[in-house]
Amino acid sequence: MISKKRLITRDTFNKLILPVYNPLSFVPVKGIGSRIWDQQGKEYIDFSGGIAVTSLGHCHPLLNQVLKEQSERLWHLSNVFTNEPALRLAQKLVSSSFASRVFFANSGAEANEAAFKLARYYSSQVYNVQKNKIISFYNSFHGRTFFTVSVGGQLKYSNNFGPKPSGIMHASFNDIETVKSLIDHDTCAVVVELIQGEGGIIPATVSFIKDLRVLCNQYNALLIFDEIQTGIGRTGKLFAYQHYNIIPDILTLAKSLGGGFPISAMLTTKKIVSIITPGIHGTTYGGNPLACAVAESVINIIDTKKVLSGVQEKFEHIKSELNVINKRFKLFKEIRGRGLLIGIVLKSEFSNKIREILNFALLEGVIFLTAGNDVIRLAPSLIIDKIDITEGMKRFYRALEKVLY
Repeated sequence: MISKKRLITRDTFNKLILPVYNPLSFVPVKGIGSRIWDQQGKEYIDFSGGIAVTSLGHCHPLLNQVLKEQSERLWHLSNVFTNEPALRLAQKLVSSSFASRVFFANSGAEANEAAFKLARYYSSQVYNVQKNKIISFYNSFHGRTFFTVSVGGQLKYSNNFGPKPSGIMHASFNDIETVKSLIDHDTCAVVVELIQGEGGIIPATVSFIKDLRVLCNQYNALLIFDEIQTGIGRTGKLFAYQHYNIIPDILTLAKSLGGGFPISAMLTTKKIVSIITPGIHGTTYGGNPLACAVAESVINIIDTKKVLSGVQEKFEHIKSELNVINKRFKLFKEIRGRGLLIGIVLKSEFSNKIREILNFALLEGVIFLTAGNDVIRLAPSLIIDKIDITEGMKRFYRALEKVLY
């Protein structure tokens, strides 16, 4: 039931909230599965997934139950203590991955911050203090802290904040020769997204990732996989690196890990953490019982044959629907991505209409994202119903009719 109280509107946002965001004009008040409702009771099918976060949709009943039960036991302890949900979640992540150690934080930026600090600290202790160079890639995105946004390869996010951290260099994604021109014995780490999200939903090639591993081994540099957007089932495997059969030294997770509850993790090996002592890094909220209990349940649900194989089936369903739409409108240049991280690349002559397309889609009751200036991004729930996919694509079709005819 939609509340009949006096509505708090987008105008209220303009008066109260720091204007670093430009939210949509309507205010969602309720969500169930892959559908949400606004203050007026209008329904939308959600293909945005909270930017690849709500991996099990909105208000999943099991997550609600787990959160309620944990809220009646323990909320917060700080890192003065450990807690059972954190230990269970760490055990689950270690047993299902290459890693032997886990660090919990609250956001993707914090997980990457920890990864970059660990890479520099490890290299300085094991090799020498000059070994601190980090190589990332143009159009990558690694967070909004000053360190992580500087490592990310998009100047629009990192300029105008004063002197940037030194020792950060950028190569071209999927172009190993540009990495070879930068890497040397002062390089401590190479960090790469296995699918560039903000950069346009561009998967890394298998040969590129294999070559990065070889180069990192050659120069004693750590290979960091940023799986903030691809981890925990998004690509049809629990971790996207499993598609490549290449093992990183450090891996970062967030977004889908909590299914909507803020939590992130950095995974690494016993060898790398062997030089760590208490006090090197930390967090007040990281690994709190509420977040870890929810995340454990998220993995329990997702890490099953039914859900992971279903991700690929849902991708094929969405792609089939998009191909039908494109036969009518001849609008898309390419449909790319993996699993339920999908990029619809518009033909150049239609790229200037991307905002109009998304706005008309909202009017028809379906929510998409962008990834750059010419890519429509889909990152829905990993368990989105077939009926929601079909109905969402019908609404998308109607939106395109209004934009183009």
